[in-house]
Amino acid sequence: MQLPQRIPYSGAALVRVLARIAHTGVPAPDVSLPDRLSQWLGWTDAIALSSALDAAAPAPYSAGQTASGEATVATLEAAVCARTRATLTAEIDASRRDRASSRGRNSAAPLRVEARVEENDATIDFALLRQRYQAQQQSMETAIGELRARLRATLATRSERHARLALVDATMERALDGRERTVLAAVPALLEAHFKRLRDAALPKAAAAQAEAEAGPQTRDSATAHRDDQPVTAPPAGAWLDAFRADMHAVLLAELDLRFQPVEGLLAALRAS
Repeated sequence: MQLPQRIPYSGAALVRVLARIAHTGVPAPDVSLPDRLSQWLGWTDAIALSSALDAAAPAPYSAGQTASGEATVATLEAAVCARTRATLTAEIDASRRDRASSRGRNSAAPLRVEARVEENDATIDFALLRQRYQAQQQSMETAIGELRARLRATLATRSERHARLALVDATMERALDGRERTVLAAVPALLEAHFKRLRDAALPKAAAAQAEAEAGPQTRDSATAHRDDQPVTAPPAGAWLDAFRADMHAVLLAELDLRFQPVEGLLAALRAS
């Protein structure tokens, strides 16, 4: 059976990593971005966006600020954005480090103890991991929303052109917020399917290895003692769960990158002013 050819995709990292863990290809976009936005934006959103594009500055702005002063402000805002991103990244990294250190403490345990560890991993409910993922999503949404508002306020003090850009960004954020939440809320379900695939593939091997270890060489049939068959080897206890956590970590970082794109756009406009 010939597998369907996957179409190369160079878009968002989040789409690529989700396609990898789901073992699916990524179809080429069937419509252009403007056409897609026209499907996402309702008529009230379109009116609000048109008004934002045609509007004058929503507040007085400082036209007399020096170039050096503007550069200093841009540098300060860039530092705030970098600290926020570093904090969010550290939160994402923390759970994976905790898991790795826990595994390290169990690495020297005997086979029978490792089997019990694997059995404990089998009872892990994905609901706990879903809660952790959703908590990270909420943390990103809150921190990045505050950054966008901060950058818009700074842009509004530069010029009428920059103030209009800030207004457009605010309008787009309100218009697309619901769709963004709906789309990103579906990510944990994709991870749950991946979690179950890894678990269901690993547990039979662990069970077979445990059964062979408990049988012992004295109970094996004498005929099988001279066979060239290799004994059943179980993967390290919890290896499948570590693999899943690594994938969840990659998905979270990719989602952080996606969510940060509007911030990077506003910051670029601030630096170029």
